[in-house]
Amino acid sequence: MSVSASPGNALRNTIKSSAQPLSGYPHDYDALFDMIDDARFVMLGEATHGTHEFYRERAFITQRLIEEKGFHGVAVEADWPDAYRINRYVRGMAGSDASPSEALSGFRRFPAWMWRNADMVRFVDWLRHHNESLGIAQRQVGFYGLDLYSLFTSIDEVLNYLDHNDQEAARIARERYACFDHFHEDSQLYGYMTRYGLLRDTCEKVVGLQLRELQERIRRFQDDGDPASDEHFYAEQNARLIVNAEQYYRSMFESRISSWNLRDRHMAETLDALAAHLTKANGEPAKLVVWAHNSHIGDARATELGWQGEWTVGQLARQSHGRDAFLLGFTTYCGTVTAASRWDGPAELKHIQPGLPGSYERLFHDTGMPQFLLPLRGSVLESHPEFVQKLERAIGVIYLPQTERQSHYFDASLPMQFDAVIHIDDTRALVPLERVAPRQDGEAPETFPAGV
Repeated sequence: MSVSASPGNALRNTIKSSAQPLSGYPHDYDALFDMIDDARFVMLGEATHGTHEFYRERAFITQRLIEEKGFHGVAVEADWPDAYRINRYVRGMAGSDASPSEALSGFRRFPAWMWRNADMVRFVDWLRHHNESLGIAQRQVGFYGLDLYSLFTSIDEVLNYLDHNDQEAARIARERYACFDHFHEDSQLYGYMTRYGLLRDTCEKVVGLQLRELQERIRRFQDDGDPASDEHFYAEQNARLIVNAEQYYRSMFESRISSWNLRDRHMAETLDALAAHLTKANGEPAKLVVWAHNSHIGDARATELGWQGEWTVGQLARQSHGRDAFLLGFTTYCGTVTAASRWDGPAELKHIQPGLPGSYERLFHDTGMPQFLLPLRGSVLESHPEFVQKLERAIGVIYLPQTERQSHYFDASLPMQFDAVIHIDDTRALVPLERVAPRQDGEAPETFPAGV
């Protein structure tokens, strides 16, 4: 067999003929927007939590979705209260921060660089100016968090809401949430003590009761014509987060799969609740862009971890919304990345090892194309025997090059995991606003325990 006719070369040629080169021009993503069509949930991934190009391209795609397809909000892999501070800023709400950097200052826990970085400052600034350019009758675009690590911050936010709306209800809520007082805002300690039977009672019943009563109180406010729907929704979501976070921390010391599934189920529930709220507020079906790691927005059923029982927000969105959910992954072959070497460690500039043989990253590198968009859904690659299963790399907030294969690769079927993928061969690290170790406040770090 000649070299040109080898199976490997044939696959590379198929990829090259299917791929859309990305050269930095506005029309580069026209083909992507044709694929997205009228999808309401566009999920944009990342192969690392610390790559400049992933943030840059997601921002560019999101801006076009907002301007051309009327998307209503951006929902990200971040805590609800911290992200809502950005929401207040980009929508110019009363009492909001004076600058993008200030609006991002709520992200103080490890890994702060995921959101406190130069790319996010530019994107948040764009959102603010976009909203300011809208007419009074047009609904402003919001920014929201999907994650559940903010147990104690969310407790504070529920109490603040009740302090302003119902003093007696606030007193009762304080008594219920006092269940957590013994743990000095250390959510992992709560999880440890419940797992090993060191508590007589958990906080499960009281936080559930508090959520139900808050929901009933909000319904009464709304029946009385109170127009502060965003404020009510923000409080309700914090109370719901407390319920799910309590369950998450109880599961933390049981199994990785159990805690992962609780977390992604919470993100999917938050996304659906947000879509329902924005649909009601706008009078039309809400459209949302989601930013999260590939490991969350990809369909778990196409990965080694999914075969072991994990699910993801991307999988749940597909199951709930079908073709209304569009999943876009990102890959890279080499370059640099911002990541830590240990939990709670400082941000470091690290070199990414070249993609391993047998990986999608190496296959894409071997095409010789520096960056491209590759359609997967409905393409010939969906059934190509050499393409349907390979290694895929995932770098979270920790990167350990010395154990690259064991720490960062898993088996996957890319054409089942995503509807399309963007490959950028040589990438560089995003620039954190600070490279110091984050504060310690007892809350579990973002992306705990898996790094993504």
